[in-house]
Amino acid sequence: MRIRTFFALRLAEPVVRQLADQADDLCANDRNLEVDWVDSDHYHLTLCFIGDTALDTVDQLEALAKEHLCSETSFQICLDRIEYYPINPELSLIAALPPENEHLESFQKKVASVVEAAGVKSDPADFRPHITLGKLPRKNKFQPPESWPTLDLYSLADSVVLFQSKQGEHGSVYTPLFEVDLQDLS
Repeated sequence: MRIRTFFALRLAEPVVRQLADQADDLCANDRNLEVDWVDSDHYHLTLCFIGDTALDTVDQLEALAKEHLCSETSFQICLDRIEYYPINPELSLIAALPPENEHLESFQKKVASVVEAAGVKSDPADFRPHITLGKLPRKNKFQPPESWPTLDLYSLADSVVLFQSKQGEHGSVYTPLFEVDLQDLS
């Protein structure tokens, strides 16, 4: 059996609420109802999308993640903007994005190395950590706002989670498969 998986960071509740408010405001631009807006309960910062994964590989990913990531120190994530983010030829996102950040980039590379060590091919090199607020077809009639929202939000990254993604009746359903705590920031 194979399941769809990805690594992500959880977000602080106040950040989730503010992102949900921003997404609600952007709904006015979705005049053709093309955007599949993500329920705020499912907001997370995606680090590495793995895709179809064998169940025995999940066990291997857990062992490798615990070995290689548990000594990492927690860190602050900043989110500074929302924008249209084309993922591939078929899919685009409305996403909250962090500015360039050496710590986040370094951590993302370590997570990608865990995936690679498990023998799994992961995302293309141009993948950016992001929070999906909504998904829509790449060819769409979404009317972007005159100016995209700017953000000044911070959330502590204190654990990394491997999620399973299943298509549900009302969008994707994310189930945590395992979580690796990071060392306290202090």
